Amino acid sequence: MKNYLNFETEVKNLENELEQLKDPYNQEGLSEVDTLKISKVEKEIAEKLEKIYSNLDPWQTALVARHEDRPKAKFFIDNLFDEFISLSGDRFYGEDKSVITGFGKFNNKSVLIIGQEKGEDLEKRIEHNFGMMKPEGYRKTIRLMDLANKFNIPIISIIDTPGAYPGVGAEERGQAEAIAKSIEACMKLTVPTISIIIGEGGSGGAIALASSNKVLMLQNAIYSVISPEGCATILWRDPKKTLEAATAMKMSSKDLLSLDIIDEIIPEPIGGAHRDKDLILDNVRNSIEKNLEFFNGMEKDEILNHRKNKFLSIGRSKGFSSKSDVSNNISMKENIIEKLKLKLKRESKTTYILATISVFLIILYIFL
Repeated sequence: MKNYLNFETEVKNLENELEQLKDPYNQEGLSEVDTLKISKVEKEIAEKLEKIYSNLDPWQTALVARHEDRPKAKFFIDNLFDEFISLSGDRFYGEDKSVITGFGKFNNKSVLIIGQEKGEDLEKRIEHNFGMMKPEGYRKTIRLMDLANKFNIPIISIIDTPGAYPGVGAEERGQAEAIAKSIEACMKLTVPTISIIIGEGGSGGAIALASSNKVLMLQNAIYSVISPEGCATILWRDPKKTLEAATAMKMSSKDLLSLDIIDEIIPEPIGGAHRDKDLILDNVRNSIEKNLEFFNGMEKDEILNHRKNKFLSIGRSKGFSSKSDVSNNISMKENIIEKLKLKLKRESKTTYILATISVFLIILYIFL
């Protein structure tokens, strides 16, 4: 049974009509299949989908990103990587099934795969906690990222989560600290890292794994600091103002690419990734292959600086400010002039303190 979104009513009616036309055993008994009518309805469906999906507003895009039939992380792991070996546990508390991690091969080259898994049906969604990771999940990924870094193995993260799990137990076990440590671990890596946002990229739950050299997004995915419902509740005290919130947050792939927050948009089939999973699989495969090739021949320091400069440059030339005097080639190192200024500043402070103490001692000597 197909699942339809509220703005796909016309498509649903046409596809129901198409199913009846393709079924020779209808209510009137055995009948001849009308191939001309079938072709006409198929053409109408394609035109309707193209019209709808070429004019999606930000809230409708969020609904597509959350679609029940949308391919999940496990689908990509099973079909893109060979010889995948799943690894479990954080060596502190336990296993977090909301994230699938392990080593595999992509084009006969070893890679570490990290996938936030929502689950295909209700039973699986409960098992995987709807893709909401707990502290032990982040600590598991940190452990494996460090291992991959040690053996010079690239890391591919598949992001799909509404956010980190906000439960009491997770907070007691250090949820915020685990997310911060995961971001820190991502930024320190000297191997190429690629993150692909396939559905929802929500809050710290996503950025904990998406602090990568290359951040890719499926065309109808979303990436934001908070959900549209949460933003509307906080700003307008009205959870129904989801369209206004989604528009203001610029959470779509097109907006984020224009702000240089992501590096590439992976095109989806018309009607969403769930309508042609083979095509989206090919598009993701080609994108991963191209972006891994980008790092061929790069030294460890170059890969590390590429990632640091990428995040340091966000917001420098676009966003709220219209101008920027900051160079595109940002360096983490202080130049010689800045070091001299800092040294003189420190010495002047020391001189001032010594002079003050000397005056105070002279006064004491005179009056005592």
